[in-house]
Amino acid sequence: MALRLPSPFLAKMKSLLGENYDNFMKSYEQLPYAGIRVNTLKISREEFLKVSPFELEPIPWCSTGFYIRDGERPGRHPYYHAGLYYIQEPSAMAPVELLGVAPGDIVLDLCAAPGGKSTQIAAKLKGEGVLVSNDLHPDRTKALAKNLEMYGVRNAVVLNEDPERIAGAFPRFFTKILIDAPCSGEGMFRKDESMLKYWEESSPLKFAEMQREILTSAAKMLTPGGRLVYSTCTFSPEENEGMIAEFLNNHQDFRLVPVEHSDYFSPGETKWLTGQGHVGDDVLIQLTGTARLWPHKVKGEGHFMAVLQREGELTSGDDESKRAALMLQDDGTLAVSSRTDKPRERKGKLSLREEKMGQSGKNSKSGKSAARQQTSRRGSGDRQADYISIDPFYDFIREQLHGSLSGYPVLYGNHVYISSLPEDRLKQLKVIRPGWYMGQLKNERFVPGHPLATALHPEEAARYVSLSSEDGEAVRYLKGETLSISEERVVCRQGAEAKGYVLVCIDGYSAGWGKWQAGMLKNEYPAGWRWTSV
Repeated sequence: MALRLPSPFLAKMKSLLGENYDNFMKSYEQLPYAGIRVNTLKISREEFLKVSPFELEPIPWCSTGFYIRDGERPGRHPYYHAGLYYIQEPSAMAPVELLGVAPGDIVLDLCAAPGGKSTQIAAKLKGEGVLVSNDLHPDRTKALAKNLEMYGVRNAVVLNEDPERIAGAFPRFFTKILIDAPCSGEGMFRKDESMLKYWEESSPLKFAEMQREILTSAAKMLTPGGRLVYSTCTFSPEENEGMIAEFLNNHQDFRLVPVEHSDYFSPGETKWLTGQGHVGDDVLIQLTGTARLWPHKVKGEGHFMAVLQREGELTSGDDESKRAALMLQDDGTLAVSSRTDKPRERKGKLSLREEKMGQSGKNSKSGKSAARQQTSRRGSGDRQADYISIDPFYDFIREQLHGSLSGYPVLYGNHVYISSLPEDRLKQLKVIRPGWYMGQLKNERFVPGHPLATALHPEEAARYVSLSSEDGEAVRYLKGETLSISEERVVCRQGAEAKGYVLVCIDGYSAGWGKWQAGMLKNEYPAGWRWTSV
């Protein structure tokens, strides 16, 4: 059945598009396009092409993005649960490509849920630098955190904050900022018909007010020389070119970086702004360098993008990720700095903070001794407080992991995280995930968390087992079943026995934990993540 588009919307599009209006309307007779994006944190593009269970067609604006055929169900393949790809609308892959993220950048994804663009940013960071992913809506941050965990992101912090409060904590801090702004969603009508129920003729102006505040806050957080990409999935000029014109008028230290136009990146629409006194000719010229993805010109939905750069020489700010307090060396030894301050309790959240590492290699034993003194307190009132030692966590990573691991150990209650930022940078903010979740301290032992497993590679674990995606055993694991696995299939690092925690992989790509003993693999896959489709 054909979409019943609102009359005010149609009249506005006819005025905007002129002779292209008929072609635009024909796009609604076509099915929306589906795409997946390869997660290069886990598998290279080339390797994925060798093992892909789908027929793929490259998406021209994203080297790791591919169209898939109509009718494919990528969410029902074990590779999806192993985090090898993200299911994403093709046009939505474009904004991050324009952001120009490189390893070592300090990046803010300001309106990040459900996390597609954050996982795309994380893949480009390659584990180096910092990613702060934020969303204002508490319920949406759950999906954001889960997607970052599923795709093996180690260096992300997840916030649930108002942009202005983040600006207060991180002035001129980020080298790259993405604003995938909340908008009237006109570009998604074909893909998601339910969005029509929320659209009103006044919607563009209502969202423009919200976008204005977000852009103003973001400008405060971008370091000199830094880049900001503003994107929407709407056609409304008020939310697109008009918003950027207003921003440039009010921020003289920003300039628009022109997007190279092509068969798919069309120039911004400036005709409707011509003659408006508040928009100068110099700004109008710049606005032609914005980009639109039109559904009648590309295989994708409607999108708008503008690339902004702050004047000045780019600096990486105070990149705390390079001064990490904990480090697992490539040879498997653990280095931990000695404490210089006592643990503190604030609003029920307990953290361990350490100075730049002073131990390494042979001194890891003294680092362990120092770690035994690093405890945090819990309890309240007049009851005598219990003390939680983080030492079981250090013991676990020393015995169970092998390879490079660095960051700031942070305790929230008895939950251990490794953060790319010291805890002080996050104080007084609503933190959903302070970093990579390691696991939980229970009864003087450490229980590894699922996100620790999903971000590991087989060679980093003391032992691993690889399940086949083709004979059903991977699906059985994903459903939570106990498996019969012979000892010969458990690959152990030199010196390790088969018994114990095992990194469970699907065709060699990490998916979760198991415990192996006497030919049986006890399933540690979390109930909330399990395969439920038939």
